[in-house]
Amino acid sequence: MKTFPGDEIYMDNNATTKVAPEVVEVMMPYLTDYYGNPSSMHVFGGQVAEGLKTAREQVARLVGADPEEIIFTSCGTESDSTAVLSALQVSADKRHIITTRVEHPAIKTLCENLEALTGHKHRVTRLKVDADGMIDMDEYAKALTEDTAIVSIMWANNETGVIFPVEEMARLAKERGVLFHTDAVQAVGKIPINLKESAIDFLSLSGHKLHAPKGVGVLYIRRGTPFVPFLAGGHQEKGRRGGTENVASIVGLGRACELAAEKLEEENTRVKALRDKLEHGLLSNVPRSMLNGHTTERLPNTANISFEYVEGESILLHMNRHNICASSGSACTSGSLEPSHVLRAMGVPFTAAHGSIRFSLSVYNTEEEVDFVVGKIPEIIESLRKMSPFWPGEET
Repeated sequence: MKTFPGDEIYMDNNATTKVAPEVVEVMMPYLTDYYGNPSSMHVFGGQVAEGLKTAREQVARLVGADPEEIIFTSCGTESDSTAVLSALQVSADKRHIITTRVEHPAIKTLCENLEALTGHKHRVTRLKVDADGMIDMDEYAKALTEDTAIVSIMWANNETGVIFPVEEMARLAKERGVLFHTDAVQAVGKIPINLKESAIDFLSLSGHKLHAPKGVGVLYIRRGTPFVPFLAGGHQEKGRRGGTENVASIVGLGRACELAAEKLEEENTRVKALRDKLEHGLLSNVPRSMLNGHTTERLPNTANISFEYVEGESILLHMNRHNICASSGSACTSGSLEPSHVLRAMGVPFTAAHGSIRFSLSVYNTEEEVDFVVGKIPEIIESLRKMSPFWPGEET
């Protein structure tokens, strides 16, 4: 058995990523020598402020925005809440929110809380998805009303990698005078994004999904978009987000965005080829396995595969013995196994939803690692099925 850390085969990058060595390198001076407050008037603080300025420019370049449209937050969840709650305040006469049934809990739970806390004065439309995880654009167009304050649709699903047509959806929202937000936490750095050419009003991203540290995020706010801060306080971020900036992590995020821009082609060629090899190897060698999500409209790094009649947690435990890291599509809550809300929305059969595993790769993965995983997973599934009283056999 291998020994952590260093020997792990890490295929859980949609959960979090390794901090790139280049990112650590640029962060270190801001944790040691350049410790001044960027808001201070003295030159020492001014040097730190320059680091923030550079990072803002680096983030803006990756997503095709102006630096002034970028504000730094603590995470993607804060950015999501800020966008939605701001829209509800600037349009106090509007109480309707449009989202999907497959959103990340950052939006899903926020909408549930808004309904509960306001006695359902806020109305939420949750768009359905089909078996491939895709949105019905006709349903979306019909859902837009004069009472809609904001649309919040993720750019790419965190579990399946399915990419939604958010640019077209934002255009339709704009025609109706509705603000549009996208949680692009999984998309940024994996697919090309140019906000100058879109109608998107708000975009959220998170540092730890693209090889920057945890605890730093971004909210893009299109110039001219009406906005009310979520965290009121000092004059930081031009009054749009109070609180002394997490300078070292912000500087790291800036460098990570610069690296992501440089490696975007690699993500969509070499990483995608590794994903496809992994996917083909598992689907070909494991009976009663299935891909969850659209075959082409998907992030280049993500494969969500269900193995029928076994539980995801059991698969992960056996994978862990070989130091293979991935995620399950279900969560054990209060002693009962609850399938992923994303897979339920897609209509994935109960026998498959419980046995779903999400593999999410990065530029740090290798072909040798894929070969190792493809060799081990079929053995794991076979052994677990032999212990399952529900396994009907390969021929049924």
